[in-house]
Amino acid sequence: MHFADPLILQSGESIADYSLMYETYGTLNADKSNAVLVCHALNASHHVAGVYADNSNKIGWWDNMVGPGKTLDTDRFFVIGINNLGSCFGSTGPMHTNPQTGKPYGADFPVVTVEDWVNAQARLIAALGITQLAAVMGGSLGGMQALSWSMLYPDRVRNCVVIAATDKLSAQNIAFNDVARQAILTDPDFHGGDFYAHGVVPKRGLTVARMIGHITYLSNDVMAEKFGRELRTGKYQYDFGVDFEIESYLRYQGEKFSEYFDANTYLLITKALDYFDPAASHGGDLAKAFENVTARFLLVSFTTDWRFSPECSRAVVQALLQSRRDVTYAEVDAPHGHDAFLLDDVRYHKLLRAWYDRVYDDIATRVQVEVKA
Repeated sequence: MHFADPLILQSGESIADYSLMYETYGTLNADKSNAVLVCHALNASHHVAGVYADNSNKIGWWDNMVGPGKTLDTDRFFVIGINNLGSCFGSTGPMHTNPQTGKPYGADFPVVTVEDWVNAQARLIAALGITQLAAVMGGSLGGMQALSWSMLYPDRVRNCVVIAATDKLSAQNIAFNDVARQAILTDPDFHGGDFYAHGVVPKRGLTVARMIGHITYLSNDVMAEKFGRELRTGKYQYDFGVDFEIESYLRYQGEKFSEYFDANTYLLITKALDYFDPAASHGGDLAKAFENVTARFLLVSFTTDWRFSPECSRAVVQALLQSRRDVTYAEVDAPHGHDAFLLDDVRYHKLLRAWYDRVYDDIATRVQVEVKA
């Protein structure tokens, strides 16, 4: 979907003539009350579920969650996935042509925030004729977007599902992001962000950035169980190559990532993560940031997630309770670390299925009331 009108960004800059890539699943009901927006995390996209008819793309990143008869049942709900502005999977981003210069935006693409993404998403949702979402849902960075939706557009969200997320990054998380960015910025092939003109990709920087990120997605228990101190060849090589299986795994993940992700996009997204702090404009009082929200909340965390620990979710829950909001919280005992929100933990999926049963029942009740009226 193309947007000609400028979008004013939090930085004070604006961007016009941009496009957002999106996919929908299921059928929008007559009164358009069954729409659920799924917000994506760092390296995901609008391709939430399923495969394309020509099988040219991999399976959707949350296919175990979204689909006919699944936890978020597309036989009941109209699910929308939107690729964020600045991404590299179809929406306008740094690799696209800047209409003012005729060249790729590159380093000139403006820094965007979670709030900017939500404002862009809101335009698309409105263009679809949907005045109120049954729910906004996301994990990790997607969960931050769901939180932002509840604050920026309180009358347009009935339910907010926030999984493995936080209201602001810790100093440690900001540090991880900066080290990853430095790996990209100092890659000789980065060329100040204008590597497109040089016909190169800063693969070394992207590889290291992904390796750093991937370490934070896994728990120590999962690393120990999967890899331990297993050696690739059964003995030390006495050089600086790959000795351990965990080294091989991380390098594989990093190199694969460098083949499909854009370096400028990585910089933009990690900066958006760093900047997100809705309490900042309320004197650091998160409860005040929630004063105008009307949505009902479900927050889920995982015991071994040390990237966005259960303490992060509890802080959000406490703020919601202080502002007298309707909130449900579940802390799932799972060994998988931050990646748990993407996996098939039975208790986790049962919980979400039960939540969406309740959301669907509310939709049915709304329809009955309108018919009687």
